[in-house]
Amino acid sequence: MTPSSSNQRIGRYRWTICALVFFATTINYLDRNVLGLLKDTLLPLLKMNPESTGEKEYAGVVMAFQIAYAAGLLGIGRVIDKVGSRHGYGYSLIGWSLAAIGHGFATGPFSFGFWRAALGVTEAGNFPAANKTIAEWFPKKERALATGIYNSGANIGSIVAPLCVPWLAAHYFLGWSWQWAFAITGAVGLLWLFFWYTIYTSPKTKLEQGKLTQGEYDYIHSDLDEQAENETEAVKEKVSWFQLLKFRQTWAFFFGKFFTDPVWWFYLFWLPAYLADDNKRKVLAVYPNGLPNGITVDAVLKDAKQFSNLFGESELLQTVHVPGLIIWPVAVAVIYTISTFGSVFGGYLPKRFIDGGMDTSKARKTAMFIYALFPLTVLGAMKLGQINTWLAVMVIGIACAAHQAWSANIFTTVSDMFPKKAVASVTGIGGMAGAIGGLLIAALAGLLLDHYKVLGKVEIGYGILFVVCGSAYLTAWVVMHLLVPKFKKIVL
Repeated sequence: MTPSSSNQRIGRYRWTICALVFFATTINYLDRNVLGLLKDTLLPLLKMNPESTGEKEYAGVVMAFQIAYAAGLLGIGRVIDKVGSRHGYGYSLIGWSLAAIGHGFATGPFSFGFWRAALGVTEAGNFPAANKTIAEWFPKKERALATGIYNSGANIGSIVAPLCVPWLAAHYFLGWSWQWAFAITGAVGLLWLFFWYTIYTSPKTKLEQGKLTQGEYDYIHSDLDEQAENETEAVKEKVSWFQLLKFRQTWAFFFGKFFTDPVWWFYLFWLPAYLADDNKRKVLAVYPNGLPNGITVDAVLKDAKQFSNLFGESELLQTVHVPGLIIWPVAVAVIYTISTFGSVFGGYLPKRFIDGGMDTSKARKTAMFIYALFPLTVLGAMKLGQINTWLAVMVIGIACAAHQAWSANIFTTVSDMFPKKAVASVTGIGGMAGAIGGLLIAALAGLLLDHYKVLGKVEIGYGILFVVCGSAYLTAWVVMHLLVPKFKKIVL
């Protein structure tokens, strides 16, 4: 029997559920990307005094999100384990959609910080709910693939955002410009809720409704070590954090997320600024004594990021003759497009290993080690960028793809090691660790970039941050391996 005919016999409804989670994750990252894309526009609003560069205030707003995100993850996993995936996901998405819209009413660093914190608390529900949903709807052998697919929504959200947010921010309507970027992207999540509450229920309920075949239901619950759990009410039992923190498996996931999540946060909030700064360095290198005919650097940079220049230079860019300028929103979209392939392939490789006879633990760990090597390419980003900015874009894209491949597997280690009743709680613990790491890298980025920007050497700050990002995954893999040599299911 061929794989396609087998899949037809079993049924495919679980992939509809995966698609819903994919779109929720897409919306999640669409909403959180807006701030980074509008950084240059918002910096004047964030400055506490005329002498400020705005970098520290921007970092403070980012840190407000990270602190709130970590605080949200402190308890959101247990809430989702208690109320279930359906309502846990729905409540989270209502909250973060309203918080995203609220950014449009912000006027300074404190109000931006407030709405950013509100977004952080509510967006904390996405991955615990998503991971729990996948654990409920997929057998172990398919979970990394399903996780890779839904996690690729982070890339799609990060692709869509740079293609639409700058355009939305450039158009005035009813006295708003950049505010519409927050309002419209935030409103998209409210549309998703209709489909979620219309389609989603548990596999057992779908079987009773006749929407799920018996063959697919049995396939979803085909893992022998989980069958006893599926047949009892144990999945609804509460599991305390203190009980979970006794296990090395919990700490392995904690440190795996602590070291690697900050890398993604850095790319999310500082990558657009890095590419914009690279354009500025190129302009100043060609015209160190000032631009001709009274043209300002800001005018050139604004013109260089317009999509109208995608297929040919504008009259302004032809006048100033600056080779190597890039349309950075397009470059950001290219990076996250590359990441999408990494996310899906990240789930495919361990499945291939398992199908070839390798046990689940070894397959997962081998794949994660391979993925941990590729982020090292970002160590050459600064040197390659001096030759051609697109070379830096390519290696950053490879590093982001490796992160997503790693992420698809590290999420799946939770359902490998813990019963379903604890999946959202453990995911929340790890997510909190990642948010704490993100808080630290935000503080580091703010200090480094502010310091080196004053010295006129901001590229040195980015270079240091790329070293931190490139080495994080091997560090995480070693720590996880020392704590848990084998991903073995624990008994609670």
